[in-house]
Amino acid sequence: MAEKIATRQAYGDALVKFGEEYPQLVVMDADLSQSTKTVGFRKAYPDRFFNMGIAEQNLYGAAAGLALSGKTVCASTFAMFASGRAFEIVRNAIGYTKANVKICATHAGITVGEDGSSHQTFEDIALMRTIPGMTVINPSDGVSTEKLLRQAIEMQGPCYVRLGRSAVPIFYSEDDELLLGKGNVLRGGQDVSVIATGIMVNEAMIAAETLAGEGIDARVIDIHTIKPIDEEIIIKAAEETGAIVTAEEHSIIGGLGSAVAETVVKNAPVKMAMVGQKDVYGESGKPDELRKKHGMTADDIVKAVKSVL
Repeated sequence: MAEKIATRQAYGDALVKFGEEYPQLVVMDADLSQSTKTVGFRKAYPDRFFNMGIAEQNLYGAAAGLALSGKTVCASTFAMFASGRAFEIVRNAIGYTKANVKICATHAGITVGEDGSSHQTFEDIALMRTIPGMTVINPSDGVSTEKLLRQAIEMQGPCYVRLGRSAVPIFYSEDDELLLGKGNVLRGGQDVSVIATGIMVNEAMIAAETLAGEGIDARVIDIHTIKPIDEEIIIKAAEETGAIVTAEEHSIIGGLGSAVAETVVKNAPVKMAMVGQKDVYGESGKPDELRKKHGMTADDIVKAVKSVL
């Protein structure tokens, strides 16, 4: 059985490692450091950690100020609050000024589980990709989280990094190459392309195995960078397989599915289906039960594939 780790934990572990490598790195939090896993950095580098309290707009305003004075800032809270409550500050203080702030938002999507609909954000990718110059990253496992976070810290300018609460399998190895803005083909296939992001990449791989047993050859692509999106890998998939299914733990409105459709319709129109949160709120419950009820499982990807074939 594959080792499992939550991407928020991989983020916290990476921060401790990066603290020594990047002396200009500052970490900030909104009184959630135990949950966002920034607590490790707080203990290791207390003079470079700032708890701004339950005041997310203040968190990101202060983060912009520190970044504009020469620091590289990773500022964390739950995705609902980072993208929702603080949107105007992120847009105007960070996006408009091109501040070197990495908005590392944890507890995204329906797998927040028992915290319920008020904390389950399905809108964050849609919101963040509309901000000019904002890089949007959604890692799929612990290895990709560390690799992509390093690149986010080394690049200049604002990033939104989407992280999850629940432990997910690790399927990348330390030797695998992951580059910001470039998707990864995890499985070849000629009948259909399943383009996934975040925790749904693992579900896409499971779905591809199921489909293979039924004689359907599915290509699986991990789009970990939603913006700038890898148009080349998407166009190639459309042209070579003739059908695309997207899978995301996010609304099918404005997220990965929309970004892929925008690319496909301009360059290589093919039949598409989107797996993700429909136009409804979530609810309190066990993460796996919620994903099943709201249609974000490998079985739902299999059904979507059959619908486009």
